[in-house]
Order: sequence, then C-alpha cells, then structure tokens
Amino acid sequence: MNFTRWSARLPGTQRRAAARAEHPVTTTDRRSEGSVPAARAEQLADAPPVPAVDELPVREVLDRVPALVALVHGPGHRLAYVNDAYTAAFGARPCGEPAAETLPELRDLGLLPLLDQALRSGKPRTLKSRKAPDGRHYTFTCTPAAEDNGEGAVLIFATDVTDHAEAAERLRASERRQRETAVTLQRSLLPQELEEPDDLRIAATYQPGGTEAAVGGDWYDVITLGGGRTALVIGDVMGRGVRAAAVMGQLRTAVRAYARLDLPPHEVLQLLDGLAMEIDANQIATCVYAIHDPNEGRLVYASAGHLPILVRDDNGTVLRADEPTGPPLGTGGWMHASGSIPLGPGSTAVLYTDGLVERRNEDLDEGIAALERALAGATGTPQVVCDRLVRSAGVTADHDDDVAVLVLQHPARTGPDSELFRNAALELLGGVEAAPRARAFASGVLTSWRFPADLHDLGVLAASELVANSLQHGIPPMRLRLRRTDRRLIIEVTDGDDHLPRRRRAEPGDESGRGIAIVATIASHWGSRRTPGGGKAVWCEFVLPKPTE
Repeated sequence: MNFTRWSARLPGTQRRAAARAEHPVTTTDRRSEGSVPAARAEQLADAPPVPAVDELPVREVLDRVPALVALVHGPGHRLAYVNDAYTAAFGARPCGEPAAETLPELRDLGLLPLLDQALRSGKPRTLKSRKAPDGRHYTFTCTPAAEDNGEGAVLIFATDVTDHAEAAERLRASERRQRETAVTLQRSLLPQELEEPDDLRIAATYQPGGTEAAVGGDWYDVITLGGGRTALVIGDVMGRGVRAAAVMGQLRTAVRAYARLDLPPHEVLQLLDGLAMEIDANQIATCVYAIHDPNEGRLVYASAGHLPILVRDDNGTVLRADEPTGPPLGTGGWMHASGSIPLGPGSTAVLYTDGLVERRNEDLDEGIAALERALAGATGTPQVVCDRLVRSAGVTADHDDDVAVLVLQHPARTGPDSELFRNAALELLGGVEAAPRARAFASGVLTSWRFPADLHDLGVLAASELVANSLQHGIPPMRLRLRRTDRRLIIEVTDGDDHLPRRRRAEPGDESGRGIAIVATIASHWGSRRTPGGGKAVWCEFVLPKPTE
C-alpha cells in the first residue's frame, strides 16, 4: 500500500492542503507582524525548511508512535501493516492475510465485528480496556479510511491502559473488602439466633442492598418478656454506611434494655426518641415495637414513622395496621400512642422495612398493596412465607436497598398439641376468703394438667403468695390466671393498683415482705408490669421437665 497516497485520503487532509495553497505564509508577512527580530529572521531563513504535517511520511510516523497500530483493508480485513510497537507486543505478522488468521489476538478479543461496523458505518468504533494475550490491557479504536483503489480500510490503534485497569481493579477490590466489612458489621449487630417464644413461630431475613460498600441500618429483634409475652421490633436507620449501622446497633441495644422494663410500646418509643436525639441529632430512624400476649390474642404496637404491620388471619384476609403512627425517632416533641391489631390462632403477621416495597417511579402504597396480595396467598412455615414475600417483591442480590423482614405466626393448636397449651382463670372476689379459693383452684387445675407432685406443690405455693400479695397491697378487680405451654407453667395475678412490687429482705420480726422473695426463690423467673387502665400484673414461671422418650 502507498502510505503517502493513503495519508492524503484521510478525512480532512485535502481541506488543510487547499487552505495552505490559498493563503501562503511568507517571510515578509512574519516580519510585518514585528514579532521576529531581524537577526532571528536571518537564522530562520538559513534553517532547513520544516515539512508540513501532510508531507511527513506516514509509515515513519506510525513506526515511532508508542501505541499499537495495524492497518487492514477490504471486506476480508487483509493485513496491510503493523507498526514496531505492535510487533514487539504480539510478534511479527505477515501482510496480505485476513485479520481472522493473521491477527488471532484481535479475534480472541472480539474485535473483528468492530472492524465490520467501522467499515459499514464509516464511523470510528472503540472497545475499552480488554486484556490481551500479552497480559496487558488495551483500549482499541477502529477508524475507517479510504484507499486509492476504492476499497475501505480500517486503522486500528491500541492504547496501553494497563495502569488504569489495574488501578480500577484495585479500587474495585478495595470496595469489595469495604462492603464485606460493612455487611459483616451489619450482620453482627443483628440477632445471631432469634429467641423462640412458646406461642409464636418466627422467621426473619436480612438482604443487604446492591453492590455498594455502604450498607444500610435495617434491623429486627425478638425479645421474650416473660409471662408468655413477646416483643417484636423492626427498624430502619436513615442513611447508609458504618455510621448508620453503628446507630442501629445502639438503638437495638437500647430497645432490649427498655423491653426488660416491660413498658407499653408507646413508652418504649418515647424513650428511644430521646436517645436517638442524643446519639445523633441529624440521624433519624423509623421503628415499630409490638408486644404479643397469647392471652389477649392481639398485637399491641406503636410506630415511629414505620410502614404498617400486615396480618393475615386464619381466613386469609389481610389487615393493615395503619394507625396510630408518629414521626420517626430523633425528631422529638411527639407523644407516641399505642394501637392494636388481632393476632389470633392461625394468624400470620409481617413486619418489614421499605426496601421490600419501595421502588423507583412507583407509589409506596402500590408496593404495600402488592405485599398484601402476596401475603394473602402465602402459606406454610414462617421461613417459607418470608422467602415467598422476598421473591414476590423481586429482591435479588443486586437490589438497590437493604431489606429486613420479620414473619411471625400464632399457630392454631389442634389434637394432642392442644393439650400442651392450656389456660385457666379465676376472678378473685371478696376479701381474705379469696386466698383459700385461689389455692384450691390452682391445686385442681395443676392436678388436671397432670403435673408431677413437686411441680404441683411449687405452683400452688407461688399462686398462694401472689394472691396474698395482691389482696394485701392491691385493689379490685383481681384475677388469678394459670397458663401452661409445652415448655413452662406461668402463674399471673392482676389487680387494679399500679404500684409494682419489689423484692426486699424481710427482717426476722417482720410479719410481711416475704411473699415476693419466696416466689423469686422457687420460680425460674418472675416479674411485674403495669397494665392498660392503671393496674398491674405480677407473674412467675416454672420451666417444665422435658418429656422422657
């Protein structure tokens, strides 16, 4: 190929040559501008003439450029030329053969279709950062050109971008390590194993969002409160990264501490709101705190700007717990309130974060409605329901937001299993004569439940002491409630006074003050809480012996 003639046919060269012919630049012109001194002008006149760019031999230029250069021509892309840099990288290449045979490195990199595109369109095409057989990374640009014989030609430039590619890979590796660290931190702050209440079956899942290093602050928790009651929590700290995860960890720890006080849900959120402001006034979080009491068959909850709890009853109808909802934690100045939603035997409830239902260009209510439809048809164990809801929402590994889901079921006990979950209650009417009636009632119930003699006697003693304490310090209405599960016996006495008892050391001469101490000594656990309406409940529980096989 004649490179001088080929260079004259590159786009733009004809116009530049014509422009120089029409407007020649003379020495007189330069002197008239007054920019070159006379002595310097004489030196310039004696210097050898500098060739114009279009007059430079193309092959000499291409042989010296550090980029890899090759020229192919015709529909078969027959090789016409490779420069020294190309030969140094891939070895000598015979001219006249099709590129598919003589340039296997380009074929393996998928560059041949790019040559066809450049030839057909007449426009340059670029293939960015590909690793070649020599181990280096190149960016290839295919530029179409015309030949004297009318055949099309393509000039291939390969720029070495190995340093950039390796730097980008190091950056990606660093981001992967940071993400792994952030996800590990996030998961370590979540419960490693969910607590297992007697009356609920529970499953949860957490899915970190996207491929960014900055995970979010979603969390959930299950807390057994004693007396058969269970607290369930789910929340979402706004923002992403280690800071959000750290705030989440502090809030989750605080929730567990406040839960031990056995406070109503709205009071727990009130305390969390103040704590969130102390942790970081610029960081807000949403949260739902709910308590399940199997004796009531309801979820009592409070919400701080969080998404509504969904409950599927035993008939398949899905209810939405919309109200009451207060502002997110950390905003301050709001008195939260508690609400309730039925959760009877056979019901399934779902608590979730916005990553499950929120999508770009879609109203949030549409996402919640889609989740309701998915829950209506979701049956099986809590883990099966959890997995189905996540799949139905289209959550994948590259999902752009964190997702946390907590599913709980209140099973409907039937057959022999129902014999392991029993309730009995007695209204304590009258004065001191209620005490012997309570002892007789407790003895009869525990006998009918076929408890062993030692557990029967301990249960009757605990019931007697709790009733005596209520009769002495409480006010009507009073009730004794006994409940058994497959794992424990629970004895609870409620009355209308909200003064909570405390364990104290009775002196030898004291005639009272030993009841709670006795209960605390003989029972596995005991506790007290205020009840809605101004009363209190005092309870204790005994762990049942495991059945012998």
